[in-house]
Amino acid sequence: MSTVVADKRPGSLQGARLPKWFPYALAGGSVALGVGISFAAGLDSSVQWGLIAAILFVVGTYVIATRVEGKRQAKDRIATSLVWVAFLLAVVPLVSLVWTTVARGVKVLDVYFLTHSMGVVANSEPGGGIYHAIIGSLEQVGLATAMGAPIGVLTAIYLVEYGRGKLAKAVTFFVDVMTGIPSIVAGLFILSIMLQFDMQPFGFAGSLALAILMMPVVVRSTEEMLKLVPNELREASLALGIPKWRTILKVVLPTALGGITTGIMLAVARIAGETAPVLLLVFGNPFINNNPFEGAQASLPLYIYQQYANSGGAEASYDRAWAASLTLIAFVMILNLGARGIARWKAPKTGR
Repeated sequence: MSTVVADKRPGSLQGARLPKWFPYALAGGSVALGVGISFAAGLDSSVQWGLIAAILFVVGTYVIATRVEGKRQAKDRIATSLVWVAFLLAVVPLVSLVWTTVARGVKVLDVYFLTHSMGVVANSEPGGGIYHAIIGSLEQVGLATAMGAPIGVLTAIYLVEYGRGKLAKAVTFFVDVMTGIPSIVAGLFILSIMLQFDMQPFGFAGSLALAILMMPVVVRSTEEMLKLVPNELREASLALGIPKWRTILKVVLPTALGGITTGIMLAVARIAGETAPVLLLVFGNPFINNNPFEGAQASLPLYIYQQYANSGGAEASYDRAWAASLTLIAFVMILNLGARGIARWKAPKTGR
């Protein structure tokens, strides 16, 4: 192993320091040594290679930094190394998931696939598409957002701007409880109401369950964003004689608009991939149904589940499931990019 030369200026009070390229060189050496150890031990998994390289990187950083810079600086470097390792451990599975989805989803993803429904095509047969599932997902998620987002934002405004006493505490408690409710419970709740009125599966029922899942996420994120708005802005507006409701509408909400929009998009991303409530309440439909208030309807998460569960081992069904997964990821990504653009456009302009 090559000797690391420490930077130390003559006559300087600063102690010895490792060069700037040291972390990169150590990372490359750790990867090479990790791969070598894995080959020698007969390990085939790339995950095992990565874990060995990460351990070697952290241990090597501490040992070399302790000898050259001292224990105090070594502790700082070890903390930085752990942060980078944790970051890579979080990013690598995400990149692997996206790569696998794209690689397998592009096989059948074309204009025909996006503009046709399954119709009379069996799950084991090639052909068909996801047009009916796209329509169902857009309508169900759109209706859920139209119901859940305003209620969530108004609830957060009440808790931050008006909420005092036992009622505010009770609302906060129930919001915390609703945040951890499993999606199947929300579906069963709406299903129990449908059974009481002898109702058949339809798209709007799924929207109701999705709205229940969406509201606590919107409340929590909006509440935190409103708390970040400086009180000085509220006080300046009120000092000019502007009513409180107008201060909230014209000062507080525009200031927190970016964070509120991001929170709503996170909630939309959560409900867009829910399968359990849709399976119970919407039931699925291979044909196109543009009316969410009548008859069974499809959705992208339910379509993916049905293509995989009822495939019978057919490769065509698996390909359609991966292509639908890629479409769902693209759908959520487009929503997030659009929301960020709107938030930046509507955000208050800052100047000197």
